[in-house]
Amino acid sequence: MSSEAVLVARDLGKSFASLKAVDGISLELSSGEIMGLVGPNGSGKTTLVNLVSGLYRPDRGEVLLGGHPVTGLAPHRLARLGLNRTFQVPKPLHTLTVRENVELAAFYTGQRPEEAERALDFTGLASLADRPAGSLNVGQQKLLDLARALATRPRILLVDELGAGLGPKELDEVAEKLLLLAQSGIALLVVEHLLAFLNQLTSRVLVMNAGMKIFEGNLAAAAEDPLVVEVFLGG
Repeated sequence: MSSEAVLVARDLGKSFASLKAVDGISLELSSGEIMGLVGPNGSGKTTLVNLVSGLYRPDRGEVLLGGHPVTGLAPHRLARLGLNRTFQVPKPLHTLTVRENVELAAFYTGQRPEEAERALDFTGLASLADRPAGSLNVGQQKLLDLARALATRPRILLVDELGAGLGPKELDEVAEKLLLLAQSGIALLVVEHLLAFLNQLTSRVLVMNAGMKIFEGNLAAAAEDPLVVEVFLGG
């Protein structure tokens, strides 16, 4: 393990019946780093995020935070240890206000109310703070999901397709926010289909197909790798 790695996953595996959703994936993330996770639909990206974030328990392999094993810990325990995530489909508490959603996340992980306000300001949701969360559009709900994660003061943030469904201007604004988070020292693993969006964030990507890692390295090199082109870019 790199001495600077805050997140390490080693040989993670997860099967559902006869389907190997994740098959021997390893990765490392350092403070302030953004790593892209890409691959076609069904390649195992979200399952990998679910394993790292504690939503699923791996069949094999281990996860370490700051060198300490945390494999299989529940998501709320990992959040208190500094690892949190957003979801591909946000699920806010619709009847609570935007502020109450974020305050609840901060409270549950032992953070001060000021963290909720800071997260609302950062995501641009402060002006919507008193609206019911269920009244937000899809893009705003994605930002609320991000705000809830940030209110827990994560050291590691897993971002699952935050850019999906957003327009070009919104994508640029989200990219700027993620870059600022990395500059503050947060390590980010970003699951994304939009390569142009990902190119704004990082040059380092891990490419998956059929549950396995088929490439890790520079995004430009990935675009020229024959196997990546075949399985992800459509030949």
